[in-house]
Amino acid sequence: MVDLKLGKLPDRTASKITITVSAELGQTLKEYAALYRQTYRQSETVAELIPFMLAAFLEGDRAFAKARKEGLPTELAEKS
Repeated sequence: MVDLKLGKLPDRTASKITITVSAELGQTLKEYAALYRQTYRQSETVAELIPFMLAAFLEGDRAFAKARKEGLPTELAEKS
C-alpha cells in the first residue's frame, strides 16, 4: 500500500436530524436570526444557523473537550 502524505478523507456525509423545540425556544431562535440579519446584513434561516450554533456550543464546552481528549467511554462512542 502506498503511504500518501494526505490521509484518507473523513466521512463528509451530512446527517439530517429532526427536532421539536418549545414555542419559547422557537421564538428565541427567530429573534437570534433577526439579530444576525441586522448585525451582518445577511439573512439566514434558523435552520441554516442551528448547525453553526451547535458547533460553537460543543467547541466551547470545556468538559466535553476534556472528555474527548481523554477518550470517551466506549459505550458512548458506539451509540452515535
